Amino acid sequence: RAAAFSGGASGEERRRRPAKERKMAKMEVKTSLLDNMIGVGDMVLLEPLAEESFISNLQQRFDHGEIYTYIGSVVISVNPYRSLPIYSPETVEEYRNRNFYELRPHIFALSDEAYRSLRDQDKDQCILITGESGAGKTEASKLVMSYVAAVCGKGAEVNQVKEQLLQSNPVLEAFGNAKTVRNDNSSRFGKYMDIEFDFKGDPLGGVISNYLLEKSRVVKQPRGERNFHIFYQILSGGSEDMLQNLKLERDFSRYNYLSLDSAKVNGVDDAANFRTVRNAMQIVGFMDHETQSVFEVVAAVLKLGNIEFKPESRVNGLDESKIKDKNELKEICELTGIDQSVLERAFSFRTVEAKQEKVSTTLNVAQAYYARDALAKNLYSRLFSWLVTRINESIKAQTKVRKKVMGVLDIYGFEIFEDNSFEQFIINYCNEKLQQIFILLTLKEEQEEYIREGIAWTPVEFFDNSVICDLIENNTGGILAMLDEECLRPGEVNEATFLAKLNQVFKEHKRYESRVTQNAKRIMDASLLADCFRIHHYAGKVTYNVTGFIEKNNDLLYRDLSQAMWKAKHELLHTLFPEGDPEKVSFKRPPTAGFQFKASVATLMKNLYSKKPNYIRCIKPNDTKKPAVFTDILVRTQVRYLGLMENVRVRRAGYAYRQAYEPCLKRYKMLCKETWPHWNGNARDGVQALLGSLLIDPKDLAYGYTKIFIRTPALLFNLEDQRQRRVEELAALIQATYRAWKCRMHYQMMRKSQILIAARFRGHMQKKKYSKMKMASLLIQAYVRGWKSRKLLRELKEQKRRTQAATIISAYWKGYQTRKDYKKYFRSGASACISTFIYRRLVQKFLLGLKNNLPSMTVIDHTWPPAPYKFLTDANQELKKIFHHWRCKKYRDQLPPQRKTALQDKLCASELFRDKKSLYAKSLSQPFRGEYLGLKENPKYRKLQSTADGKLVMADNVRKVNRGDGKASPRLFLLTKSHVILADSKAAQPKTVITLSDIDGVSVSRYSDGFFVLHLKETSTAGSKGDFLLISDHLIELVTRLHQTVLETTKQKLKLQVTDEFLVKFKQGSITVKVVETAEKQGTAPICRKKGSHRMEVLVH
Repeated sequence: RAAAFSGGASGEERRRRPAKERKMAKMEVKTSLLDNMIGVGDMVLLEPLAEESFISNLQQRFDHGEIYTYIGSVVISVNPYRSLPIYSPETVEEYRNRNFYELRPHIFALSDEAYRSLRDQDKDQCILITGESGAGKTEASKLVMSYVAAVCGKGAEVNQVKEQLLQSNPVLEAFGNAKTVRNDNSSRFGKYMDIEFDFKGDPLGGVISNYLLEKSRVVKQPRGERNFHIFYQILSGGSEDMLQNLKLERDFSRYNYLSLDSAKVNGVDDAANFRTVRNAMQIVGFMDHETQSVFEVVAAVLKLGNIEFKPESRVNGLDESKIKDKNELKEICELTGIDQSVLERAFSFRTVEAKQEKVSTTLNVAQAYYARDALAKNLYSRLFSWLVTRINESIKAQTKVRKKVMGVLDIYGFEIFEDNSFEQFIINYCNEKLQQIFILLTLKEEQEEYIREGIAWTPVEFFDNSVICDLIENNTGGILAMLDEECLRPGEVNEATFLAKLNQVFKEHKRYESRVTQNAKRIMDASLLADCFRIHHYAGKVTYNVTGFIEKNNDLLYRDLSQAMWKAKHELLHTLFPEGDPEKVSFKRPPTAGFQFKASVATLMKNLYSKKPNYIRCIKPNDTKKPAVFTDILVRTQVRYLGLMENVRVRRAGYAYRQAYEPCLKRYKMLCKETWPHWNGNARDGVQALLGSLLIDPKDLAYGYTKIFIRTPALLFNLEDQRQRRVEELAALIQATYRAWKCRMHYQMMRKSQILIAARFRGHMQKKKYSKMKMASLLIQAYVRGWKSRKLLRELKEQKRRTQAATIISAYWKGYQTRKDYKKYFRSGASACISTFIYRRLVQKFLLGLKNNLPSMTVIDHTWPPAPYKFLTDANQELKKIFHHWRCKKYRDQLPPQRKTALQDKLCASELFRDKKSLYAKSLSQPFRGEYLGLKENPKYRKLQSTADGKLVMADNVRKVNRGDGKASPRLFLLTKSHVILADSKAAQPKTVITLSDIDGVSVSRYSDGFFVLHLKETSTAGSKGDFLLISDHLIELVTRLHQTVLETTKQKLKLQVTDEFLVKFKQGSITVKVVETAEKQGTAPICRKKGSHRMEVLVH
């Protein structure tokens, strides 16, 4: 169906404009499908209509990035195999609430049309997405759902429903999609989702139906393809703990059910996808234990493929199968909670029940492998169905009010392979039914519109494929019915008997042929093999190989395996096999796969008939999945499969193009003088006047109640050509008018500017002249006032000189008189007064000069200006001391408390050791740390820390000199507020505790050694053995802190003796200790040597 709308610029021109202009254009101008289109945007407009022109138009649009094309209201989507910038939020807003033909073809236009029809007209909708694998059906369904989610209502509850609906896709894709040679994310099942809305158009929930999961892929994949995504995602993305719990290993090669040649897919991150799936399951509403149960069943399926069998002969001569390695079986049973012996027997024996009789037969190796694979396929298929049911429980609408429904059908397209089997047969049957409903609903819609508009309906000739559908689905004589009958027939059943029956029943059928029917008609066709039959589908001839038809249709699972699964302690696995309950044993044969699929298709067709259909036909441009590659033969085949040419012919039957009167008049009104620029009557009369003035054959037009109908595309294109020429004429007129207006505006602006400039210039010149006159008058006034002032100044100066002269003469005279009267008194005290005056003047000058020449505030700066006179030397030195003390006080005031304390410690050390001991100079650069043992960090010293009880002043390692032999042993030295503690360094136990009041003094040498003597009072209990000879690496700090602590505790200074020879009291008596400096370096510590019984020599270097 064509459309004509108000004109506008092309997308390329709009991109070249400035942003502001583009924004205005978007608000004011609506583009049309016919404006600046690449090729033909609607295939109904294609002229001439042929398969060659159809394919050429698709390729031309594809090469320019236009992947969407219309056939009336049908959208053709060509997979670009690359990301395109046409799905942004801005694009969503652009297509929101716009007419279907108002903008260039897009999937959003169809989505918006369906959503608005559902919301505003209360019509249930259905969007049918078809195409072969790799054509982009899954992505198209995602785009439809994402658009609907973006344009519908907002709110916390609504957003939750939308999020659950969208997140159901990753879960179903993980379990139902796989990598094929045609598509890295191919849907291996059909999906139909009903999205339910309330009266406002807000989503309430949804219901998902699945069709024909390709469960045979679980046990075998074609070369170059993979198993379902979830197997690879678990092994790649599961944590080590998770894989251990599932009894899995990360190596793909460990599992027979996984093909290794395509285990890794370029551009696919299975680990990241697994995290996405787990997150999606959580959002949809899966509980943690449910997710774990699902993964356990998946792991069990994966491990089933590793079970292998070996033949074993019984006594009766029958072959029996045995499991080679029971370790895999054991792990499966541990995962699922099945008794190992029960499952092992189910793989080796088959029990057949008939009324009251039970017969148990052994399974050979081939039958055992069949049972294993059948169990794996059924297990995974039932798990997938359970997932769909569980998702439906979470996303279903919670309210019972009347709901509007939009269905989205994503189902496999028509398939023709080199070897077509049972799967292709039922897939193509489904596509035949979809083509049937498509043609019938399209014709119905066309006929309804003709009747609604009062146009005579002309019957349309088209290919009715009901004969093909009847060939397949007839309840008594259809292929599916005969296949079910063959499966149920007693006796030997095989594909040969089934094919023979088909040949007999359909030997005269025009849409069926085989080798037998061809021979009867004397036709030779080497491509049709003996075990094949061929059906003439609407999309072409398809040859089916009957091998495997009966087995796949039966889809039997031995009852022993069903009962074993039902006995599982695994809750999910138990629920998947309700028929395994011994109390509910049914002898009725389960329905065949063909029967179930036929019933599902019938339900689907009934559902689709109740809704307004919308179609998206997906096309794959090439088999290599490369962007910008368009394979003509491949696309041509898909166009035939999808019946697109038939679709166009149906759309073009009768009057092919139609449009509402108002937009038609708005677009073409410039072609008639009566309607341009405004038409005051109704739109229908305006269109009649417009088209009547163009001399168009009345047979090519039909006037409906609300729309104009045009018979041929040539007439529409002729209208477009005339409109384009008229638009160019109007554009030239507008340009000329605009240029004239622009020139007039320019002249008026220049005239106004000239008047303004002249006025401003004259004003400026007058202001300049006035300024010069003002300056001249001010200058004259200034000169006059200056002359008068200078004259007055000269008079005042003259008067002042005379007054001063008189005053000086009077003063001299009075002085002369005074000196004459007091001459004798003045001479006696004159020298003292003069000297005092001079002295004070010199002191004042000295102090003022010192004020301006003070040194810097740095405390280490000892510079000071010298005294200018000898009598000021002492005063100068005193001032230097005062300034230094004041400067030091300022420095101390700005110090932090810790720094001040450290400097006080250093000052105390200076008072004790400066110019007395050589070691003092080396200690200046070393900060006093106090704690050198790390009592808090070392748990070994915990008892010593408790002994100090928070009063610790210093802790250090020292060496105690033995009084007998002069050897040194390590000790821990702890100084507290009240005691000195000497402790064993190994045991960390106190050995000697000395009260500070018992310390009499300390003796050290004047060298750079750490040797010192701790003198104790005779009354001290700790000094019963005499004084202590100690060696410390921090002697200066130790003695300084000891001095400070003793002074603080006892209010008395510590006696410090700095000498090379001193007396030490021992228990046996007193000895003399002499410190001797030696040039020989014998280690870093002082060496003590006993020289007789009353003398000890300490060697230092």
